Amino acid sequence: MNAQTGGRPLAVLLLAAGKGTRLGLGDAAPPKVMLECLGVPLIEHVRRALEPLGATRSVVVTGHAAEQVEAWAEKAWPDAITTRQIPQNGTGQAVRIALEAIPDFEGDVLVVYGDVPQLRTDDLQRLLDGRHGEDALAGVLTGEIEDPGWLGRIVRTPSGAFERIVEARDATDNELAIREFNTGIYVFDAAALRTAVVDLPTDNDQGEEYATDAVGRIASVAGVLANDPLALMGVNDFVELADATRALRTRVLEAHMRAGVHIVDPESTFIEVDVEIAPTARVLPFTHIGKGCRIGAGAEVGPFARLRGNTVLEDGAVLGNFVEAKNAHVGKGAKAKHLTYLGDAEVGPKANVGCGVVTANYDGKRKHKTVIGPEASIGSGTILVAPVEVGPGAVTGANAVIRAGHDVPPGTTAVGVPARVLPKQDGEAQEERSSEPA
Repeated sequence: MNAQTGGRPLAVLLLAAGKGTRLGLGDAAPPKVMLECLGVPLIEHVRRALEPLGATRSVVVTGHAAEQVEAWAEKAWPDAITTRQIPQNGTGQAVRIALEAIPDFEGDVLVVYGDVPQLRTDDLQRLLDGRHGEDALAGVLTGEIEDPGWLGRIVRTPSGAFERIVEARDATDNELAIREFNTGIYVFDAAALRTAVVDLPTDNDQGEEYATDAVGRIASVAGVLANDPLALMGVNDFVELADATRALRTRVLEAHMRAGVHIVDPESTFIEVDVEIAPTARVLPFTHIGKGCRIGAGAEVGPFARLRGNTVLEDGAVLGNFVEAKNAHVGKGAKAKHLTYLGDAEVGPKANVGCGVVTANYDGKRKHKTVIGPEASIGSGTILVAPVEVGPGAVTGANAVIRAGHDVPPGTTAVGVPARVLPKQDGEAQEERSSEPA
C-alpha cells in the first residue's frame, strides 16, 4: 500500500493534546490518548493504522501531560517530531502548530486524532485516493450512521458533491436529519492548508480555533465516505472506550481464528495485541492473554486462565483452570492444569505442576526466578520460594515449602515445611547436603 498517490509525499499530523475532560480523570490523570486498550495506548493503535501509508514526515501534537505522550513517541515512533500546544485552543490551532514544525514540507497533509483507535488503514488510503481522484485541494473522511447525534453533518449539492460541514448545534432540522457525518479526519494540499489556518475565527461556543473552519476556506473539497464508519468514532468517555476495545478485540480474535487457532468462545476470550499463537493451539473460555505472549502449536490455555508479561508456552504445553502465568516459559508438553501461579518461572519439558502451586517470586524488593526441570513433578500446594531450582525428574510432596536457595537435586523427592530431601528409595544414603531441609 502506498499513500504517496501521484508521486506526492505525505505528512501526518497526529493531534494528541487533549485532556479528555468528559472522562472525568482530573488534572493529574494521564492524557486521554494514553489510556490503555488491548495492552497499548489508544494512540498506538492510531500509529499502527498510519504506518502502512509510508508518510515521509510525522508530527505529534502534545498538550495535557505532554511528557507522557512524548515519552511514548520517543520509544514507539522515534522518527516523529513532537511539538506542544499550550494552552490548547482548538484543533485549528493544533494543525497550525504542527505545520510550523515542518515548514519546508510540500505534498499531502493528513490530519488525524490520537483517540480513534479503531481507525483502519484502508479508510485513510481511501481518503487520500479520493482527494486526488477529484483533483481537490482537500478531502474530508465521512461516515454514515442512523443518528450522528452531536457530530457535524456533511451537506452536499444536488449532484452529490461536497458543499460544507454544518455543526450539529447550528444545523436546521433538515440538516440534522442527514446521516452523513464529519469524522474530523482530513487531507490537504500543504500549501492550501498553510493559508487556510491563518487567523481562524474564535467566535464559537468554546472560543477556539476549529479545523473545520480551515476546511471551509479551501476552494475545492472532496467528501470521501469511509467503508467502516464505526471505526471513525473517537473515545470521549469510558462507554466509548469499552465500545472501541470490544471492536478491536473482535478483530484480534478473528485474525487468530482465521490463522488456525481454535478459540472455543470468542465472546468470553480476551486477547491483547502482539500475541503470537500457532495454528492448532486451543484457547478455552474466560481466558485472558496479554501483550507479548507466545503460544505454540497444540498448546491449550484455559478455561479461566490468565497469561501476562511475555509468557511463552511451547508446543503442547497446557495451562488450565485458574492458572496465572507472568514472564514464564513453559516447555514442550509441560502442564499446570489448575489453581496455580507461575511468576518469573521456567518450566521444563514434560514437567507437571500440581494444583495450587505458587512460585513466590517477590521478596518485597526484587523479583526472582524459579526453575523447574524437565519431567519434574511439583506436588499440590507446593510453595517454591525463589530463587530456587527443582532439578530434572525431581518431585516435591504436597504442601511442601521449598526455601529460596535450597535447590532440589535432580531425581530426588522433597517433602515438608520447610522441605527436606528424602533418602533414595533403594535405601542408599544420598549426599549429606541433600538431607538438609530444602
